[in-house]
This record gives sequence, C-alpha cells and structure tokens, in this order.
Amino acid sequence: MNLPKTDTPLFNRLRFVLVETSRPGNIGAAARAIKNMGFSELVLVNPRFADAQQQEEAVAFASGANDVLASARIVGSIEEALIDCNYAAAVTARLREFSPPVISPRTLATRLNEEKTLRAAVVFGNERFGLPNEIVEKCNVLINIPANPDYSSLNLAQAIQVVAYEARMAGIGETLTLDTSIGFQGEAAGMSQIEGMYAHLEQALVAIDFLDADNPKKLMPRLKRLFSRTQLETEEVNILRGIAKQILAKCKK
Repeated sequence: MNLPKTDTPLFNRLRFVLVETSRPGNIGAAARAIKNMGFSELVLVNPRFADAQQQEEAVAFASGANDVLASARIVGSIEEALIDCNYAAAVTARLREFSPPVISPRTLATRLNEEKTLRAAVVFGNERFGLPNEIVEKCNVLINIPANPDYSSLNLAQAIQVVAYEARMAGIGETLTLDTSIGFQGEAAGMSQIEGMYAHLEQALVAIDFLDADNPKKLMPRLKRLFSRTQLETEEVNILRGIAKQILAKCKK
C-alpha cells in the first residue's frame, strides 16, 4: 500500500490552473505572480493561443519568470489539469446558487498547509467569463476574495497573487527574516551611558531655563519615556551628550 507523503512542503503541493485564458500577457503575468511567491507549477487549459508561452506579450509580462512560463503544461480539459490532485479550489467573484462551500484565500491556505496529504489545484477562469458551472462543480471549495464590494474586479494576475501570497504566508509563517547586512546597526547603549546622558541633558535644559530645577514637574520622566521607546545606540547617546555639552559651553560665555 502506497501511503501519501506527509512531509512535502506546500510550495510543492500547490498547482495553479488557468482555464481558457485569452491574452498571452495574462499568462506571463500569472507566471510572474506564482514565482514571486515561491511556486512553480502552472497548467493551462485550452488557452486561446496554442503557442501562448512563446508569445512576445507573455514573455514580456513574465518579467524574469520565464522558467515558470516555459515549463507550464498545456492540456485539453480540466480533468487533465487535475490529474494527481486530490483537492481543487475554484476562484470566482460570481457566487453560485448551487456551489461548493465558499471560503477565503486565507482559509484555503491554512487548510492546505495543515493537511499535508492534500495535493491541491487552484483554478482560475477566463478573463471575461470566469469559470463555467461544470468546472466549479468539480471543485471542493469556491474561493471568493473579499475585495471592496463597490469595486471587486481583480484582473487575473492580481487574483493569482492574492491566493499565492496567502499560501506563501501559511507555508513560511509570520516570521519576517531580515537581512542584517542592510542598513546601519550600531551598538545598543548601556544603562549607565543612558543615565549619564540624562544627567547631562538635564544640566543643559536647566542652563537654558527650559527646566526649573526647583520645580521640575515631570519633564525629565517624560523625556526618559520618550527616549526609552527609541532603543538608543551608543553613537546616538554620544550625539545627544555632544549637544548638551555645546549648550552648556554657550551658556557659560
């Protein structure tokens, strides 16, 4: 008995299916959207142009995702497109009276990530006519993107990008990996350095009569609260102390 694999990443279990796409540019843009989010499997069901992948417009709109575009499979039916899949989601803005359950892209992505045995396809229809009922009825769920109800029209690549993004976030989690080589990152100032800065700054504020030493009220606690939110670095503390030093020097003249 061959048991389904349960350790396959979501990126290798999700297929994007375009049905009867009219414009080669939309196919290229779809390839770009898919690759942006780390996916690669694209299937075209009866595109208007048999050589859609080679069309100049498709290549231009792919904008570097030419590997995804070139490796896209062209098939003659939705049945062929869904071979090896055990789950299918139809994306449509038009809700049907008799349709599979309606869920959001985020709910879909969460389900696909949690249920490791699912080998899924997300199916998108023609730019003008969407998906016919007979294809929608073959799918397990209907995906409706909760866009602005007063203007909910998304183009094909936008809809693909939304679904692919949600799937990516489900696959990698909410942790944002930052490149620590980008931007200046100084050494965090020590507590004693910061306390010395506060004392120096207080002297300068007294010298210019901004702070009444006999009636300080809550000025210094408020300034400390302000600076505590900034995660001061050593160089920044030195700059502030330099400003305080100059103020005191001016006041002595």
